[in-house]
Amino acid sequence: MSPRRETELPPASSPCLAAAAAALIAGCAVGPGYHRPALGLPDGWRPPAPSEDSLRPFFDSLRTSRDTLLPPGTDTARVPFTYDTSRAGLRADSAARLRWVELLADSVLRHLVDTALEANRDVRTARAVIDEFRAQYRATRGALLPDLSANGTGGRNQVQFGTFGAQTFNVYKATADARWEVDLWGRLRRATQAAHADLLAQEENRRAVELSLIGDVATAYINLRASDLDLEIARRTLESRQQTLALARQRLEHGLISELDVRQFEAEAASPAASVAQFERAVAQQENALSVLVGHTPAAIARGRSLTQLVTRIPIPAGVPAALLTERPDVRSAAAELRAATARIGVAEGEWLPAITLTGEYGTQSTQFSQWFGSQTNIWQAFVGVSLPLFTEGRPGGGEQVNIARARAQQARARYEQTVLVALREVEDALVALRTAQDETTAQQRQAVALRRALELATVRYQNGVSSYLDVLDAQRSLFSAELALTQAERDQLVDAVALYRAVGAGWPAPQDRGPGR
Repeated sequence: MSPRRETELPPASSPCLAAAAAALIAGCAVGPGYHRPALGLPDGWRPPAPSEDSLRPFFDSLRTSRDTLLPPGTDTARVPFTYDTSRAGLRADSAARLRWVELLADSVLRHLVDTALEANRDVRTARAVIDEFRAQYRATRGALLPDLSANGTGGRNQVQFGTFGAQTFNVYKATADARWEVDLWGRLRRATQAAHADLLAQEENRRAVELSLIGDVATAYINLRASDLDLEIARRTLESRQQTLALARQRLEHGLISELDVRQFEAEAASPAASVAQFERAVAQQENALSVLVGHTPAAIARGRSLTQLVTRIPIPAGVPAALLTERPDVRSAAAELRAATARIGVAEGEWLPAITLTGEYGTQSTQFSQWFGSQTNIWQAFVGVSLPLFTEGRPGGGEQVNIARARAQQARARYEQTVLVALREVEDALVALRTAQDETTAQQRQAVALRRALELATVRYQNGVSSYLDVLDAQRSLFSAELALTQAERDQLVDAVALYRAVGAGWPAPQDRGPGR
């Protein structure tokens, strides 16, 4: 692990004059400059556990030999999952820049994601928040410029001049006024930097909402296609068991089996029938959830590729974690929040120092309206104002505001460091989940292929009177469970792939640090 570098903050007890002198000598603003904390990050991802390496030949043998159990002419569309063991993993930088549509390559999913990004209410809220902070930044930046105003008055006055009596006269006055706080110590510049960083943080929060939404839509679509496949398996199993039940009834009519055998087959046919109802309910509910995610009322969802078609080899990126984590919007947002908190220390320190204000007025004033804008009625005035806090919040100088600002900066730094650590953990978790999910899918596929062949053999033996109905029932139960487990494994593998791309912040290019006023 590399050594840590901390953001150095001057002590809270630094006197006002020292801060002012440092600012003037350096020609910069008061307060500490921003430095993103450097965390000790590993040079690469954790390698597979030794047990995984020891089992690698076994999983490789499953991948290469699973189709040998299939009889000629068998449809292998259910198990198209293949590996290219010679293919190198993606580089970290290229993996972090793959779009979600490249991850799953489904035109329907691509349309759902695009629709969600336009219509989802959470995204709209995040964009509106950015508009709010952009306006706040412009308002804060405007404090660096002079305030200009135009004023006009007209009225009638009476003035008492002692024994000379009262004098009554009209007064007409029109002036242009200017006021400018000289940002000698950089307090206003620090406030502008803080507002700028706040805006950047909100832009990253918007990216986080969009990234989360893309992942949620992709996961919901995967769940929907998994339920579709579960429903297809349940219906196919129900049809197969109904055929077996019809065959059993024929054998009962010929006295070849007992009524007990028929009742057993009837009971077995009821199990997938109940599953059909269960999966139909799941499909409808997942369609409703996906509709809301894309910003629509609950409705039917179009279908694209099947779950099995979506399951392809997902290369595992290998590289330095820092190169991936910089793409995550939550990490970038935490860094922007630390930048804002650091700048606000300078704002608080600037409150200790004298505030110098220039004010001026130029215009015309007359007691007669007809001479209001004559050459003899011009007036002007200019002032320099100095304001210095002496006793604020129960103590001399700037009170406790500097201590508050420093504490908040320390909090922001700790949140940034924690965000990076959590991001690193999420990437590591997603990597191991995807790697093991691939092996799990391979094993489940091999099991399903073997059990499908076992059912075919058991059915033939039962029809020929070689084996009992119990062999057929056991084979049917085992195959039904194995196919559902395979669907779950394929679903988990795709969800783990989505989790990995979400963890590295992929799918949505990180914006450059641009001027937020645009």
